[in-house]
Amino acid sequence: MELQSFYNLFVQCDFKFTTDSRAITDGCIFFALKGDHFNGNIFAIKALEQGAIFAVVDENVGEDERCIHVENVQVFMQQVASFHRKCYDIPVIGICGSNGKTTTKNLVDSVLAKRYKTHCTQGNFNNHIGVPITLLQMPQDTEVAIIELGTNSPGEIEELCEIADPNFGLITNIGKEHLEGFGTLEAVAKEESEIYHYLLKNGGSAFINTDDEWLTRMSRSIEHKIKFSKQDCTISELVPTIAFTYKSMAFTSSLMGDYNLDNILTAIAIGEHLNVELADIRDAVVAYKPDNNRSQLLKKQTNTLLLDAYNANPSSMQVAISNFAKMPQKDKVLILGDMFEMGPTANQEHDELLQWASSFGFTKIYTLGEHFAAISGNSGCTTSPTMKELGKQIQDANYHNTAFLIKGSRGMKMERVLEYL
Repeated sequence: MELQSFYNLFVQCDFKFTTDSRAITDGCIFFALKGDHFNGNIFAIKALEQGAIFAVVDENVGEDERCIHVENVQVFMQQVASFHRKCYDIPVIGICGSNGKTTTKNLVDSVLAKRYKTHCTQGNFNNHIGVPITLLQMPQDTEVAIIELGTNSPGEIEELCEIADPNFGLITNIGKEHLEGFGTLEAVAKEESEIYHYLLKNGGSAFINTDDEWLTRMSRSIEHKIKFSKQDCTISELVPTIAFTYKSMAFTSSLMGDYNLDNILTAIAIGEHLNVELADIRDAVVAYKPDNNRSQLLKKQTNTLLLDAYNANPSSMQVAISNFAKMPQKDKVLILGDMFEMGPTANQEHDELLQWASSFGFTKIYTLGEHFAAISGNSGCTTSPTMKELGKQIQDANYHNTAFLIKGSRGMKMERVLEYL
């Protein structure tokens, strides 16, 4: 079936679709995706029986005229998503970077929603499947779209840009992310820079944090740039929360640290460029509350907890720890979990991080995970074999008036330690 003909069906179905056979609704289209551990083709007929009006498949699933056969369902869904996106003559903002993408995306959405009907990536739907789903879910009355673009191997940002077709874009920062797939920091920078190449090729505009040397250097050839910097504001405090003045207007945020100030300034720059009133931008920043284990500042009895356990890599660990070191409490404790997807240098990266963190003189450093277990003896730290044992150690220490930073990769689920604090 031709793309245009299928899109006409998509419109007739009122843009209802799903990739999950457990979430079939009457009149929807079912995309039978498959991967290493699942095959949606197996459920195509069942999806039709449960109310789907069409099933897009790439295997022989039987003689049902409601099955639309394509060469590759995933590629076809990407093509449909790209076609759908091009039906909109609106600002589409692509957000890339090693750290802070989701926080920045949420801040930008909060700011722009003060003036526009926005549509943005939900959760971490930022890959070759999540981006098309996000685009296909875009309502017809959308005025601005904010699309998060993630990567863990070379070529993905270029591919996602071709699908999402951003006319505005930014890179939050360049850090040691997914070294298992990239190998070096330079390779990470090359991959993330693909959004700049796309914007340059297509006449788009880039928002550039000029405090970041990587981004300043990488964006030299970009013709349309909107620059911003911490020098544009007067900073009152960064911990335990952020307060600053911008254009004579006082801003506060429940976020902490200079890395989150970068995220806020990005949202301000985008809001101003798209003509959101500064007072509305301020209100959006003040009202934004982090969630989902991202930069959450919590209180438990006399203790203060910074829960930043959604994900971790050496770069995000370093900025989080260095900002945490500035917390006013005398007693400060680190609770760190392994960093994943680090490749052959994983133990070395964990060792260097732990040695560096030990130099701050924290009251105690607790670690959890195989990589920390392999090297923690070098720093005088010990790694508990299980979360339960780690929790017991913390409970036995009976901390009061203490600040804690809890951070680790998503697979470590470091938020579990909360029940012991």
